[in-house]
Amino acid sequence: MSSTGQKDHPATDPDGEPGLKRVMGPGLLLLFIVGDILGTGIYALTGQVAGEVGGAAWLPFVIAFTVALITACSYLELVTKYPEAAGAALYVHKAFRKHFLTFLVCFAVMCSGITSASAASRAFAANLVTGFGLDGGDGLVLAIALGFMTLVLLVNLRGVSESLKVNVFLTAVELSGLLLVVLISGWFIAGGNADFSRVVAFESASDKNVFLAVSTATSLAFFAMVGFEDSVNMAEETREPSRIFPRMMFTGLGITGLIYVLVSVCAVAVVPVGRLAESETPLATVVRTAAPDFPISDLLPFISMFAVANSALINMMMASRLLYGMSRKGVLPPFLAKVHPVRRTPQTAIVFTTVIAFGLITFVSLNPDSPVVALLGGTTSLLLLAVFAGVHVAVLVLRKDTVETPHFRAGRVLPVVGAVACLYLVLPWSSGRPGDEYRIAGVLLLVGVALWAVAWFTRDRTGTPAAASDEERQAQP
Repeated sequence: MSSTGQKDHPATDPDGEPGLKRVMGPGLLLLFIVGDILGTGIYALTGQVAGEVGGAAWLPFVIAFTVALITACSYLELVTKYPEAAGAALYVHKAFRKHFLTFLVCFAVMCSGITSASAASRAFAANLVTGFGLDGGDGLVLAIALGFMTLVLLVNLRGVSESLKVNVFLTAVELSGLLLVVLISGWFIAGGNADFSRVVAFESASDKNVFLAVSTATSLAFFAMVGFEDSVNMAEETREPSRIFPRMMFTGLGITGLIYVLVSVCAVAVVPVGRLAESETPLATVVRTAAPDFPISDLLPFISMFAVANSALINMMMASRLLYGMSRKGVLPPFLAKVHPVRRTPQTAIVFTTVIAFGLITFVSLNPDSPVVALLGGTTSLLLLAVFAGVHVAVLVLRKDTVETPHFRAGRVLPVVGAVACLYLVLPWSSGRPGDEYRIAGVLLLVGVALWAVAWFTRDRTGTPAAASDEERQAQP
């Protein structure tokens, strides 16, 4: 376990591989969390959330924020107790010691990062085509999305320091875009042109009852809140993680939650719900309505490009670090733990996750009738909500495991409430999710099962994973 006094540049791990570089302090960690939460969800899905519940579009974001905040408390107890890479998969492994279960959690989290990054790459391509007024159809959008994902691969391979520098820039751009929407809408509202009666008007475009419509919208809005959990996978690259994680996590969630509520309220006050729900670029529609003669509205597609680019970069960083961390624990084949000797980045894991993203982007784009961003975003939240439920249970199980270093405590009630809420949003009859989300998640997990079978046959003759730690070897029967 990493201690708060660990050096910034550990030389090697116990197996002789170079260790990850500790470059993240409080400021970079806060920007990482804010930059990961802000992005594709709010920029691309605000209109569809409004389409489910009408003017009360802010309500699903508030509920999603509450569930995320409760879940963050469980994550904080575990990351300050076990400040290592791998996140939820590591916690479930420590709690249950079942390699197959650990692998499923690991693969589900990895897939959530890849589906999120794939949604972001598709949104990036669509905004680029819109911004430049190009006319190339879905083929051009697909080509740009794949090219963008290749660029993300190169930045990720370059190193975490370089990736985080890009993250700082992109976070500033995406944050400025959302503040611009709030300020221009505020000017429009101050002029008496807004219709605030829409903000409290509930209306669903479907035949769902109020409760189910809110549940469906919350399941979609939750995609806009995910990202905070990615930061725990950067624990081995963070300075003094046990000390700085809690305040940076709560600060980041508070900032993004406030911005989301402001943006959703402004959007429905400025633009009629029906028009907002039909728009593929809802925030650009808000700015054009509030200030039709203001040239800044033409920049919104480009600002959106930067926003979703940041989501893709951070999610691919998370996915690769997750595979790297669990490979070191022996749950995945050891080749995924290979670190570049100079750049000190998990090179094999980065390439592996990018190849999966290429396949996912191409496969989903082949169906022109599917709302690609919403479908991939919903699949992301589906996978993560199932994982979050497991994390809440792991917190309670691991209470018997004491550590010497002080750590955050989530209490006894919050993990139980969080587990129930997450499971409720996963179930199809309560969340109202489309069946395609379950099918995509199921196919991805079946791929994971196949890879787990391969990993099983790479174990050494004693039946212990070749890369397992000494602690885990001793725990083997």
